[in-house]
Amino acid sequence: MKHAGTILVVDDEASIADALRLTLEGEGYSVRIAGGVGTALAVLSQTEIQAAVVDLRLPDGDGLELTRELRARHPLAQVLVITAYGSVRKAMEATKSAGAFYVLEKPFDPDEVVGLLRKALEHRKLVAENSDLKRRLAEQAADTEILGSAPSMQRLLDTIASVSDADASVLIVGESGTGKELVANALHERSRRKDGPWIKINCAALPKDLIESELFGHVKGAFTGAMIDKVGLLEEAHGGSLLLDEITEMPIDLQAKLLRVIEDRVVRRLGGPKSTPVDFRLMSSTNRSAEAAVKEGHLRRDLYFRINTVTIQVPALRDRRDDIPLLVRAFLDRYRAKHTRRIEDIDAEAYRRLLGYSWPGNVRELQHAIERAVLVARTPTITVADLPDALQHLDDATESPAIAPSEVPSGSLEEIERASILKALDSTRWNKQAAAALLGLRRPTLYSKMRKHNIPQRRP
Repeated sequence: MKHAGTILVVDDEASIADALRLTLEGEGYSVRIAGGVGTALAVLSQTEIQAAVVDLRLPDGDGLELTRELRARHPLAQVLVITAYGSVRKAMEATKSAGAFYVLEKPFDPDEVVGLLRKALEHRKLVAENSDLKRRLAEQAADTEILGSAPSMQRLLDTIASVSDADASVLIVGESGTGKELVANALHERSRRKDGPWIKINCAALPKDLIESELFGHVKGAFTGAMIDKVGLLEEAHGGSLLLDEITEMPIDLQAKLLRVIEDRVVRRLGGPKSTPVDFRLMSSTNRSAEAAVKEGHLRRDLYFRINTVTIQVPALRDRRDDIPLLVRAFLDRYRAKHTRRIEDIDAEAYRRLLGYSWPGNVRELQHAIERAVLVARTPTITVADLPDALQHLDDATESPAIAPSEVPSGSLEEIERASILKALDSTRWNKQAAAALLGLRRPTLYSKMRKHNIPQRRP
């Protein structure tokens, strides 16, 4: 029988520990016994537990401190504190300061512990589900979160706001890693089609012999291996939005068929006898010059004119270097929460290199660099040794850094974040909504950061 969870019992009285073991194992739990703090810590270093029963008084330490350490190592674990008469007041302190679930006074019935553990584990499940929901919502929000206060980013955000609810075709242009898909996500999420399908097609990733079938679908028997009818991605996008990522990589002969779909708003599956009406908002993206692709024969001129009613240029990170501190802070917050790592700051030299690097891979490269640093850091402060090799050897590189050493902002990450917020507030005459938009933040997040940095709610 699969056990219902692992319970750690910490009590130096063998009779109590054995009684709890027998009762809990009879209920399907796996039980580990520890007679003191040292043994309990050894168990915690080797075993994932769901709950614990901890005596307040132990021969080699304090059950209250053990409860704090247990909760630090296993944040979701639920703790029942047991105490003798006369120590109830201190035990109640455990429920408040150490995060214990319940205080149980000796003597007690082991069956009572079983009932309390069931409630504690139900609470644990709810906390875990709520944490998972918050994580998934944060990830979904991150998919449409565009950060930046540079003028070029403000123009980009203004364009998104202006065209998101229209059905005009949009061409998103930018180097790899600049965030073209984030722009597309934002356009879809802010449009009237946001509740419809959101179909993304990477034209460079689909094999040439499969891309037509993937886009248009096919009927059974249309070609060798077509065993069943298949709905194409163009058809699946009906009622929603469609992103053709790296459209200049689409085979030129297929571009003519795509143009026909865009003009006639109907799709015919390969081998099919009839056409199906489709209605979607078209977005396309490319990491190269679309005009150059037309001249080189990689993009049909007539298709180019149909897909770029609105063109959005996403700037390279080196062209908006003032946004690097904001991005570093955002990624640091995101990944230390995602990976539950106690990373508090970045030391001055590591930070100088983050600001001075040219970032050929743009925001995506910066994002990966911060996540890597969060994962490999052995102390609460990220150092140069935690950064990717390219940044560790930045001083040895032959290329010029994106920012000269004299231009690197001084101060800690916290100080630079505070200065960025004040700068955004001043530039918007302390209009909180406008400042939040300028920083790429939600207004509640801006208020939270203002409180964190002791920034007044009104202009001094």
